[in-house]
Parts: sequence; structure tokens; C-alpha cells
Amino acid sequence: MQVREVVKQAIAAGYLSLEAENEMQKIFSSAKCDLEDLNAFMSLQLAAMAGRVRQESLEVIKMPNFHDRN
Repeated sequence: MQVREVVKQAIAAGYLSLEAENEMQKIFSSAKCDLEDLNAFMSLQLAAMAGRVRQESLEVIKMPNFHDRN
């Protein structure tokens, strides 16, 4: 899979899952990406900053811990 495919799916869904984030990390760390992948990643970052794509990883961080409620 290519980064641009992951980005396309995330933008279409308006949601970036942890699984998709991990997939992109694997692709980037393997150096199997090109300029088009980097441009797609930048598009995803802009969409996230504009609120058009939610990130599961950020939602998990913001979620209150069950133990903190007691």
C-alpha cells in the first residue's frame, strides 16, 4: 500500500485510524515513498488541521481515563 492510498481513504472517511497511521509510519520508515506520497501526507495534515479529518490517536489521548473518574 502507498501513503497516498491511505490518505485518500482517510480524507474520504473524514477519519484517520490508528491502523492507518501505523501503516503510514511503516511505509515512511521503509523509504518506499515518493514525492507524491509526501504531498498526499501534507494534504492529510492540512485536512486534519482544518478539522476535516479526525485522528483516532488524538481522540484516545483526549479520552478521560476510567480510573480518573473515581
